[in-house]
Amino acid sequence: MMKNVSERAPESMTAIQREALAAELAELEGPKRAEIVEAIATARGFGDLSENFAYHDAKNEQGLLERRIAILRHRVENAVVVEEAAEGVVGVGSVVEVEDESGGRFEVEISSVGGGVSTESPLGSALVGSQVGDSVQVQAPKGAWTARVVSVRSA
Repeated sequence: MMKNVSERAPESMTAIQREALAAELAELEGPKRAEIVEAIATARGFGDLSENFAYHDAKNEQGLLERRIAILRHRVENAVVVEEAAEGVVGVGSVVEVEDESGGRFEVEISSVGGGVSTESPLGSALVGSQVGDSVQVQAPKGAWTARVVSVRSA
């Protein structure tokens, strides 16, 4: 079941992350919304709306756009801005290169709710506060595993 936008918890993010969301919101509320309105107006001119696929497509796009705008607006308005972690320390907004037990490497971005690995997830909670070279135990649903922090940088 999808939660209503107003039911979502506040999200911790860095000032840079909040600015990026605000910029995306401004783009969607301005130029993108104007494009959709123009597409609907153009499609209306094609005649009978009951069989006008261009009109129905434009209205569907408008619905998706408005939903994305509502989600972004809520995230921006309810953001809890946190300080970036000290250099080399994993925190919200960090991009971390991790090495697993088999030597495989991958990058993750640490976030508080969405858009990356949540601080509430097994991997995110294990990594927060660690530094380059640290090995952490990840208590995952399929069993514990060890992750080594290879590098940390700001997003």
